[in-house]
Amino acid sequence: MSRINQKKILKFFKEKNKPLSTREIREGLGIGKKEAYRFNDMLKSLADKGRIFKTRKSWCLVDELPVQKALLEVQRSGVGFAVPFDKRRRDIFVHPRNFLNAWHGDTVLVATLPGKKGKSPEGRVVSIIDRATKLLPVKVVKPMGPGFFLARPANPRLDFSLVLEAGQNDLSRDTMVIAEPVEQVETALWSARLVRVMGHEHDLSVQEEIVKLNHKVPGEFPASVIKEAANLPEEPTKKDFKGRKDLRDRLFVTIDGVQAKDFDDAICVEKDGTGYVLYVAIADVSHYVHAGSKLDREALARGNSYYFPLSVEPMFPENLSNGLCSLNPETNRLVMTAEIHIDSSGIRRKSFFYPAIIKSKKRLTYSQVNEALYLRAPQAIKDIEDVLPMLQEADLLARKLLDLRRARGSIDFDLPEPEVLLNILDESLEIKARARNFAHQIIEEFMLAANEAVAEFLQEKEALFLYRVHPPADSDKLDSLFKLLANTDLGPILPRERDPASLQKLIDISREHDLEFLVSRLVLRSMMQARYSPENEGHFGLASGSYCHFTSPIRRYADLVVHRALKGVLGYGALPGMKQKSLKNTAESLSSLERVAMNAEREILKRATIIFLKEKIGQSFSGIVSSLADFGFWVELEDVLAEGMVRLSTIDDDYYLFRPEKQDLLGKRTGRRFYLGQKVRVELRDVNLDRLEVDFVLD
Repeated sequence: MSRINQKKILKFFKEKNKPLSTREIREGLGIGKKEAYRFNDMLKSLADKGRIFKTRKSWCLVDELPVQKALLEVQRSGVGFAVPFDKRRRDIFVHPRNFLNAWHGDTVLVATLPGKKGKSPEGRVVSIIDRATKLLPVKVVKPMGPGFFLARPANPRLDFSLVLEAGQNDLSRDTMVIAEPVEQVETALWSARLVRVMGHEHDLSVQEEIVKLNHKVPGEFPASVIKEAANLPEEPTKKDFKGRKDLRDRLFVTIDGVQAKDFDDAICVEKDGTGYVLYVAIADVSHYVHAGSKLDREALARGNSYYFPLSVEPMFPENLSNGLCSLNPETNRLVMTAEIHIDSSGIRRKSFFYPAIIKSKKRLTYSQVNEALYLRAPQAIKDIEDVLPMLQEADLLARKLLDLRRARGSIDFDLPEPEVLLNILDESLEIKARARNFAHQIIEEFMLAANEAVAEFLQEKEALFLYRVHPPADSDKLDSLFKLLANTDLGPILPRERDPASLQKLIDISREHDLEFLVSRLVLRSMMQARYSPENEGHFGLASGSYCHFTSPIRRYADLVVHRALKGVLGYGALPGMKQKSLKNTAESLSSLERVAMNAEREILKRATIIFLKEKIGQSFSGIVSSLADFGFWVELEDVLAEGMVRLSTIDDDYYLFRPEKQDLLGKRTGRRFYLGQKVRVELRDVNLDRLEVDFVLD
C-alpha cells in the first residue's frame, strides 16, 4: 500500500476516463483487503479536498463533471450564492430548496442547472465538502422535556432549529450556549449536544464570542507559536543594534487612542531651513518574525488583528504585539524608518529608508494632544511641554500635506464613526460618535506620506511586494448619481469629470445646498473595495499612483510583506523568495481576511446597538433616511448613531412605489415622498437580536 498515494489514484481516474466504483479502483490498483481501510481514507480525503465526488454507485473526477468547488454564501433573504474558488468563474445563484442541507460558509460542490439565463447562472449543491462551523452558538428558546431544549442558531443566516441535549443542565430561556450538531432529524431540525454555557444573550462579552464563532475569528494561539514567541528576548540586545542608525536623541512620540496597547508607529518632525524632515518610525517586526517560522505562518493565517469593544484577537502573541515590538515610551525599540524631506509647500523632495533604534519620549493620546495643541489647556500643555514645540511643527506640516492631498483629488468622507462604550459600574452600553480632532489627522497624514513614499521607492526598484490598490468608482452607479443630481439645485454646477478631484468637489459643494448626506452616501456606495495586489493599479480614493501599507506590521500581515521587501532592496536582508503567483495568492487571502475582520466588526456593532436600544422601545428619535428598498426605508438616528428600518407595511395612508433612479418612495395617490437624506421622526417599535433587526414606525 505504501506505493499507492492520492496522486496515483487521480492518475488512474484520468487513465480510465470514466466514473469508477470503489471495487473498480481497488482492483485496478491492486489493493488488498488488509489495505482497504487506508485506501478508503484516501478516497475520503480526496473527496474532502473536492477532487472526487461520490454518486450513488460511483466515484467521479470533479474536473470531468459540470460541478465547481465553491463557498456557499447565504443572504439574509434566505437565498444563496455559490462563490467559486476559481476566481475566473461567475457566482452561482442557489435557491434554498437546492442547498442539500448546506449552511452559510460551507465549502460545497455545486452543479449548474440548465436553462437559467441572466447575470448569475443557477445551480444546486451536490456535495458538502467541509462544514464551516463544527460548533454553533445557539440561543435556548424553550424546554422540550427533561434534559432537552429547543434552540436556534445565533447566526441569522442559519435557518434551522436544534433539539439540544443538555443532560443535567437547567437552561433558562435566552441563554446562549455552544452546541455541536449531531444529525439532521427532519427538514430544518437537527439534534445537538451541549458543549458549553456562554451566558445571557444581553451580555456584550457573550455577543463578542458569538461574532467570533460566526466569522471564525482566530482565538488562542497554538502552543508551538506561544513557545516560539517565548524564546524571543524581552528587550532588544546590543547585538540587535548593529547596522542600525541611532535615533534615540530624536523627539519621537506615539499618538494613539486611550485604549491602545500596541504602538507600531512613532513620529518626529524637525525644521530644515524653510522645509521639514518627517521621521516615521515603524516597529521592525520582521527582525523577530522570520518568513516561514511558526509565528509567521500563524500571522499569515490570521491576516490581521481583530478588534472588538471589549477584546482584541491580535495577529501576534502579546509579548510581541504589546511588548517587544510595541514602541513603548522610554524603551529601546527596533524600527524601520522613513525619513522624508518636505519643502515649505508640503511637497516631498527626497526620502531615505533604513533600520534604526529609537526611544519614544512620550506615549500621547489624541485627546491629550488636542487639549494641549488646540484647546490650550494649561495642565495639558504642562504635561507635554518638552515635546510641544515639535508637535506644533507637526501640526503645520500635516496641514500642508492635507491641502496638497485634497488639491490632487483625494476623497475624504466626513462621516461619523460609531463607538461602543461600556459603563463599568452598571454594565450599560452607549453608542456614540467616535471623538475626532486634528491630532487624528496629523497621524493620518504622516502615515499616508510614509506609505506612499515606500511604495514609490519599491516600485522604482522593481521590487516584488504588495500594493494597496483601489479601483475606480463604479461608472453605472456614478451615472445614476449624476442623473439624480441633475434635477436638484446642483444640476447647473455638476462637475463634468468623474475623477477623484471632481467627486471631492461634488461633496464639498453639496454642503452649500443641504445635499451633503445624499451626495456623500451615494458617492461612497459607488466606491469599489480596496484590496492588496502584487500589481500596481493605483489608489482611486487617495488619488495616488502608487500606494502600499507599511505602517502597521503588528496588526497587518501585508505591512510585514512590505517591510521584508524594503529590507531586501536596501541590502539589510535577503530578498523575499516569494514568487509572483505565490504573492498573488497571499494578496487574495489577506484581502479576504480583511473583509472577515470588517464584517465581524460591523456585526458586533449591530449586536451592541440592539442591546443598547432594547431599553428605549417606545421612545421617539430624530433621524435621516439612509437607504431605501421596495419594502421600506432605513433611518439613521442623529443622536445615538443607530440604524433601523421603517417598513412600508406600517404606513397605511397609501401604496408606495420605489424609484431607484430618484432614490425615493412615492405614494401613488397622495404623492407623499420618502427620499434619501430626508429628516424624519420615528418611534422605536422593536429590536431583535435573533434577526439583527431594529424596527421603527413613523412618529
